[in-house]
Amino acid sequence: MPHPPSSTSAALPSPPPADGSPARRVRRWLLRALLLGAAIVAAAALWNSRWAQAPRALWALSQMPPASALPVPVDGVRASAIADTFGAPRGRDRRHAGLDIFARRGTLVRSASAGIVMDIRDGGLGGRQVWVLGPARERYYYAHLEGWREGLARGEVVAAGTVLGQVGDSGNAKGTPPHLHWGIYGADGARDPLPLLRAWRRVPTPAAR
Repeated sequence: MPHPPSSTSAALPSPPPADGSPARRVRRWLLRALLLGAAIVAAAALWNSRWAQAPRALWALSQMPPASALPVPVDGVRASAIADTFGAPRGRDRRHAGLDIFARRGTLVRSASAGIVMDIRDGGLGGRQVWVLGPARERYYYAHLEGWREGLARGEVVAAGTVLGQVGDSGNAKGTPPHLHWGIYGADGARDPLPLLRAWRRVPTPAAR
């Protein structure tokens, strides 16, 4: 009669590593590290792409302090020639929340600061107007324009000196001498732009764009 095999006559195969074995944990860690690395590379590529230009600019602007000195946004006009009309009465229930910068019709109006074009509209008191989000997320208001630069668009990232439009008399300025109404609005409302213009050291006029 044959005898059953001895327990020592043949080696049994080793069981597969348990789920919690060191080898399995290392493989899981490597896979997670690879996935995380791929996600970081993809996010960096997206952040540096042209599609993320506006979000990058918005983040950079939010980190900047409010402007303390700015150039006159109308070509050929000196700060010394601008009357201090900020806060002057306008009608029965309004006050002038900016400056009127007079110049010949069609004179170029430029962005006083780096920023993002937030709105372009035609209507209301300001007529043809452009809103630019600038440093510290303050809003720059350019109103009574004759027209806008060809191709100007919402969401466009602009540098200081970029042409926005031309001096005119649109809106409630119709029939008055052509001028730019220019205002700056922060979290606490409008602030007087004239001290910023007077603080600006003379720099060469940027080339037309």
